[in-house]
Amino acid sequence: MIEAQNLTKRFDGYTALDAITCTIPDGCVYGMVGSNGAGKSTFLRTVCGIYRPDGGRVTVDGQPIHENPAVKSQLLLVPDDLYLMNGASPEGLMRAYAAAYPYFDKQRAEALLSAFRLPKNRSTSTFSKGMKRLTVTALSLACRARYIFFDETMDGLDPVMRHVVKSVIADDVASYGTTAVVVSHSLRELEDLCDQLALIHRGGMVLQQDVSTMKTSLFKVQIAFGEPFDRSAFPELSIVHYVQHGSVANMIVSGDREEAAALLRAKNPLLCELLPLTLEEVFTYELQARGYDFNTITEGLTS
Repeated sequence: MIEAQNLTKRFDGYTALDAITCTIPDGCVYGMVGSNGAGKSTFLRTVCGIYRPDGGRVTVDGQPIHENPAVKSQLLLVPDDLYLMNGASPEGLMRAYAAAYPYFDKQRAEALLSAFRLPKNRSTSTFSKGMKRLTVTALSLACRARYIFFDETMDGLDPVMRHVVKSVIADDVASYGTTAVVVSHSLRELEDLCDQLALIHRGGMVLQQDVSTMKTSLFKVQIAFGEPFDRSAFPELSIVHYVQHGSVANMIVSGDREEAAALLRAKNPLLCELLPLTLEEVFTYELQARGYDFNTITEGLTS
């Protein structure tokens, strides 16, 4: 288990990570999303021991990461900005990975390269961006590291290969107890893959929750009555967002969906529909509930 407590990292006076506290359980797919510059990549590099934190601490099973080769051998980062040795082939890269990771599985590496349709003896300098990303992903998965961190790994892959890579990651977690931490800008990429999701905004942890809980804790309500009403008609509900046009109100509600449905239907509405939210909508409304006003940003761009 990875635990970060008040993890802080600064660069030339800029705070990239601002006292982040989170727990990444063993044997799960942990997704992390956030806007550009939110601190996602910095978090991965600090957890992996590439950056030394300026405050707080991060541990693996209670052990520190820095100056601890035994722990570092269990961690592997697949970075967003890939670096491949000039002229190296996947076959040559295998030897480099095997030298760094004691449990490197060459047979699995070759199987993944074949599944990803990558020639193992061809120079990677002739590969496309997507092919290079698939090469590093295949060799990383063959290392049998206990924790693998994927930074925008789906970027540049075609839809078929995105599905294949996600399937392989999920299979490794299920079959070998690997813990995969997947960073992405796209919630849609993570929605069907992750067990837990975390949202980072401006270097801070805004939200961390099980995906199943996240999808049920917020929901849309569309309701209408024959007589005049307003938001005050629903004191029992925790309303995150409320808009009314005439006799029809649309609101985002936080809480137990079944209890809310019973309360609303007891008011004898003409119309009452409860609908699920996408994870993108959940995160948007969670941010708005914490004071992040997207309308203000949009107005600033158009004024």
